[in-house]
Amino acid sequence: MQKRFVILDGSSLLFRAFFALPPLTAPTGEYTNAIFGFANMLLKLWEDWHPDYLVIAFDKGKKTFRTELYPDYKGTRDKTPAELLGQIPLLHDFAAALGIPFIERAGYEADDIIGTLATQAAGAGLDALVVTGDRDALQLVRPNLRVMLTKKGISQLAVYDEATFTEEYQLPPIRLIDLKGLMGDTSDNIPGVPGVGPKTATKLLVAYGSLENVFAHKEEVSGKKLQERLTTCEEQARLSKVLATINCQVPDLTLSLDDAVATPDSEKLTSFCQRYGLTAILSRAGKVFNLDSREKSLPEYGVSETTEAAKTVEILPITPEALDTMKRADYLAVSAQFQGRAPFLSPVSLVVACAEGVFFVDAQAGVLSHVLDVVEAAPEVILFDLKSYGHAGIQFRGKILDAKLAEYLLHPEISSYSVASLLTEFFPETALPEDMDDTFKAKGLLRLHDPLMEKLRLLSLWQLYDTVERPLVPVLVRMEQTGVFVNRQHLAEKAEEVGNRIDEIQQDIYTLAGTSFNIKSTKQLGEILFERLGLPPVKKTKTGYSTNAEVLEALKFQHPIIEQVLSYRLWTKLKSTYLDAIGDLIRPESGRVHTSFNQTVTATGRLSSSDPNLQNIPVRTEEGRQIRALFEPGEGFDYLLSADYSQIELRLLAHMSGDESFIDAFRRGQDIHARTAAEVFHLPLEDVTPELRRRAKAVNFGIVYGISDYGLSRDLHISRKEAAGYIEEYFTRYPGVKTFLDKMVEEAHATGAVTTLFGRRRELPAIKSHNFNQRTLAERMAMNTPIQGTAADIIKLAMIRADKALQDAGAKSRILLQVHDELVLEVPAAEVAEVTEILREAMEHVVQLSVPLLIEVKTGKNWAEAK
Repeated sequence: MQKRFVILDGSSLLFRAFFALPPLTAPTGEYTNAIFGFANMLLKLWEDWHPDYLVIAFDKGKKTFRTELYPDYKGTRDKTPAELLGQIPLLHDFAAALGIPFIERAGYEADDIIGTLATQAAGAGLDALVVTGDRDALQLVRPNLRVMLTKKGISQLAVYDEATFTEEYQLPPIRLIDLKGLMGDTSDNIPGVPGVGPKTATKLLVAYGSLENVFAHKEEVSGKKLQERLTTCEEQARLSKVLATINCQVPDLTLSLDDAVATPDSEKLTSFCQRYGLTAILSRAGKVFNLDSREKSLPEYGVSETTEAAKTVEILPITPEALDTMKRADYLAVSAQFQGRAPFLSPVSLVVACAEGVFFVDAQAGVLSHVLDVVEAAPEVILFDLKSYGHAGIQFRGKILDAKLAEYLLHPEISSYSVASLLTEFFPETALPEDMDDTFKAKGLLRLHDPLMEKLRLLSLWQLYDTVERPLVPVLVRMEQTGVFVNRQHLAEKAEEVGNRIDEIQQDIYTLAGTSFNIKSTKQLGEILFERLGLPPVKKTKTGYSTNAEVLEALKFQHPIIEQVLSYRLWTKLKSTYLDAIGDLIRPESGRVHTSFNQTVTATGRLSSSDPNLQNIPVRTEEGRQIRALFEPGEGFDYLLSADYSQIELRLLAHMSGDESFIDAFRRGQDIHARTAAEVFHLPLEDVTPELRRRAKAVNFGIVYGISDYGLSRDLHISRKEAAGYIEEYFTRYPGVKTFLDKMVEEAHATGAVTTLFGRRRELPAIKSHNFNQRTLAERMAMNTPIQGTAADIIKLAMIRADKALQDAGAKSRILLQVHDELVLEVPAAEVAEVTEILREAMEHVVQLSVPLLIEVKTGKNWAEAK
């Protein structure tokens, strides 16, 4: 049976993965979206194609034999983003963990390594398969050598053999280099012959066979202008062909099949995936490569009533004596099972552990209520996920240690939290079972109590836990159980209206295009815009024309179809995400939607929202307003009231930096963005235009979020040089801000972490990395985390204070939603004035700063009116 040799174009695939996936970060703060995408692609490839031999090729530096021939080769490409550069060492480490050769050669591109090894493999009778996002590799197609080309992101792949290539290109694969010689390649800055596009080049090669023959018969070519171009640009075309030709004879590079057999190292792979938070990759790789997944057990803990390990733990019956034992305990560890759907749960079973024993009770036993009475009255309880107990109506009156919240405060960057991960951290010698039941969890929590308390206090996190995170839980429970009313009739009407609107936009697009096509297809849309309609291609990737939002915005005023395509994309997203999805989430008996507020998701401490996500509805667009208008006050209430912090992060930046100019602007009540524009662009305040204010606003918020010149240039559609100039001028005008940010970076280098004003902590291990790009990204996080995290702390404290003040006042009004810096309440008309004052007191005076904290309060008959 023919053995299969697979070679991956690491440079191309990592690049495509980076731009195909949203930003993802590891617990260390390093970006991981590219390595995550690449790893998933590699594992799927292994599952589908079962290679016998596997190699990864990668570019090594920008200087190659091609740049020596033509210095402008690839000269128009943007500088590689630091967020991507920092992930290249991760690919090295990942390949090493899997035992896959990672091959680079100075002076050559990955294409040349691929060409040399793939042709050697094909010549040796192997089934050679090249996996890449670069169409240049198609020239390698021949007997025993196929090319697998990424079509969309890295998830859709197309396999090219000789027949497939010839059908698409009307030429043999090797003639791709002649095609590039004539038409050039804008992505690689290969000049070709100006004015000769793919159709003309293909026509010439079909007629004459090769680039050399085209020039030998150039006087026979029809069209005087084309003849002139061929005559004038002959040498340029011949050079272009050389530049486009993959070198299949890289010196001292010989195929070694013994080295190309993947030999995964379970320990290295586990360490790598744990460091970068790639738990899904670790799990998938374990199955793909049949890595060691020995089931572990912990006899001294017990795991289940029905397993062998559990026999070492006596499950005590619930008797009056047992209840007395629980009452006498200094603290109890509790683990429960619930039924129902959050936020409406009920307990099914409960395991209670204390120093004297382990007790189990289920809902059918008839004594669950007695056990719950004891547990609720206990002086101290340790459990995991306090909010679930709140949703089940279990209210603890003593001190509570929620291990989930504690682990979140200790490690806010990781993607999931569990009793198992805490046991691994504090008792690394302990073996854990694959499936951990509540008996095991309760015993584990009992053991975790002391070290967790000690660690929280050691890192000065106990006060944050005790005054912010834990007291917030009952507030979130009430909000989630209350939900928000959605006008079902208006929802159905809006869904139908938007569906009709989408159909109209679609027809308008077809009319403007002169044909029907799949608007959601990047390839088809690109062909319509840049070939049929002749719009200038703003950005071209290796797989074709880019039609992302940035490109369409740049073309917005060049053709009316662009505005329609943008509108089509917005409406289809809003319809699928909200109008179609929310209906299924409305509880029939109340007409209300109950979103979940996630307390342990974001690394900065902010709450997130899910099922549905009510924090992502566009705020400043008419389309977003139409979605928000569907949310109304429920029966017995007259208005929705919105209380929104005004520019809280910029105010915090002013306070924390102590910059006099920044503080002065807020104390004077000036428009901070206009003031910044005046400072940065050296203008009187009254001469600041809306456009300059818009740019200053982007810089202001960009500084808060640690934006790079790359990010700012993309946001403002300006060059990176111009963006860098804005940032530099900003720091010149606000030296206190620069000093503060530099200080945060220095502290992060010294301690390996940064903290908020309230002690929230974020570890930044990459700050000490020898890799420049990883270190730079960590430094950026050191700048923005204290500001963003402090804002998160303040809004949480404000929620706690506002909720208590409303209850103390006996108000009927209640908090429904928290969206970033905004609280949304439903209020009866008689309470609007009182609630407004309660919110001003709770939110504006929650902390004393050197600048005023202000909120804006609005009411309306729906959320859109209140916003």
